Amino acid sequence: MYAYTDFDRQFVHARAAQFRDQLERHLAGQLPDDDFRALRLQNGWYIQRHAPMLRIAIPYGVLSSKQLRQLGRIAREHDRGYGHFTTRQNLQFNWIPLPQSADVMDLLADVDMHGIQTSGNCIRNITSDVTAGVAADELIDPRPYAEVLRQWSTLHPEFAFLPRKFKIAISGAKEDRAAIGWHDIGLQLRRNEAGEVGFQVFVGGGMGRTPIVGQEINPFVPWQHILLYLEAIVRTYNRFGRRDNMYKARIKILVKAEGQAYFDAVNAEYQSILNDDAGSHEQIIPEAELARVAASFVEPQGVTPAAGIDIFEGAAPAYRRWLERNVHAHRVSGYRSVTLSLKRLGLPPGDITDAQMDAAADLSDRFSHGELRVSHDQNLLLPWVRESDLPALYEAAKAQGFATPNIGLLTDMIVCPGGDFCALANARSIPVAAEITERFQDLDELWDIGDIDLHISGCINSCGHHHSGHIGVLGVDKDGSEWYQITLGGSDGSTLSGAAVPGKVIGPSFAADEAADAVEAVIATYRREREAGERFLQTVRRIGLDAFKQATNRIRRTTAKQTTD
Repeated sequence: MYAYTDFDRQFVHARAAQFRDQLERHLAGQLPDDDFRALRLQNGWYIQRHAPMLRIAIPYGVLSSKQLRQLGRIAREHDRGYGHFTTRQNLQFNWIPLPQSADVMDLLADVDMHGIQTSGNCIRNITSDVTAGVAADELIDPRPYAEVLRQWSTLHPEFAFLPRKFKIAISGAKEDRAAIGWHDIGLQLRRNEAGEVGFQVFVGGGMGRTPIVGQEINPFVPWQHILLYLEAIVRTYNRFGRRDNMYKARIKILVKAEGQAYFDAVNAEYQSILNDDAGSHEQIIPEAELARVAASFVEPQGVTPAAGIDIFEGAAPAYRRWLERNVHAHRVSGYRSVTLSLKRLGLPPGDITDAQMDAAADLSDRFSHGELRVSHDQNLLLPWVRESDLPALYEAAKAQGFATPNIGLLTDMIVCPGGDFCALANARSIPVAAEITERFQDLDELWDIGDIDLHISGCINSCGHHHSGHIGVLGVDKDGSEWYQITLGGSDGSTLSGAAVPGKVIGPSFAADEAADAVEAVIATYRREREAGERFLQTVRRIGLDAFKQATNRIRRTTAKQTTD
């Protein structure tokens, strides 16, 4: 993990002290709501449907056991005993009273954490592959580069008030586990024919009202120049992005509208920065600086390669299922990474209680050198587990409710908080997710259905990434009632799913009491129509949408009179 320097710690504590001063002046009536709003948003504090919400940055998803315990303390002492992990590797609290917010900022600063740039029209938390640094298919470790990008983007004076929020994701493996195509900028580390390291750069991806997959703007930017190239991308967007209409302000709209003209403008700006900007060469990353940052990402002390073992030998059926679904290949012989599932009956996907935070921290200390990761799929991962420790970890994880063997299956769904918490949501997500989870508790049935990405969003902002789901569910509002639109065939860009693409709507929206029935009808149609060995997405692409549309239309009750084949 990256080791914060004295400067880093002073910076975070100074930011917390600044926020305390702002809060005290606001509560005393000296700082109006409109003035305080911009300041609190810059530190991750929203006012949601019921109470303030705090979004905490977990840069590129890496978390220490000490930090997780501190989050558990905050949940216990200042919230209602739980938090929620998001698709962008953040953690959210939903019930912290505003007068206590400065105390929480201090607690976060004590463990090198904060909420800086988790809100607002700025460059948000840099995200990456959950298995970065340990993946068996990794080409180049993206974590040092992600940390350099974090430092570059934090409080960047030119990019504090962009036309709209801005998200960057980076991957260094053959498998895209960071959904880079769905980000404003997606970065894929690669080597050229000479073996030099650089970035394939994609720009203009995003979900929301207009789902668009990012386009390649440059096949290879030398790593030393990546800050200059990103500066050119964001500077050009800042100059030409629309500010008259928030729904058309994202960079994806600019890229779609201007196409090659935007690409040409970026590349011209890049050359201008190199040749004309005062001090531009100070943003060319020196070898020594990358080496300094990379030194924080060496293998933990005590990790030593060992002869691999047959982890399945003599495994009982339940344990074998866990090994197959929750345990992953590792680049170090004798080690595995292990997912702690946060998808189980009784709690919303991604939610974790204070007691479970403490328990996960304990598992991390015992089995993973005190390190955890937060995944895009709203689970936790232990990156440094000895194969010989897997049986003991399984028993310990099972005792804490983390061992559900459902990773990649239907109930391992991505879900936003929806209308139960979010002021922007049109419909609730959690009840739909709960009903689907209840219907698919039979593990034999789940395993027979196989790999499926189910994503649920409570509004068109797409925090649940419904566009990229094999099955997507979008909550919409109709005259004050909750309705749900179903899409099929989306992809996040992974090997399993193929190139990133948005799903297609299969018909008019479903009433709230029909949404889970519609998903069940989709699954039944797949099981009836699939060929031997065929996964869900393959069946959808082979037979098209009509069979699924007809099946879901048959379950309509409230909407029956409005539906035609």
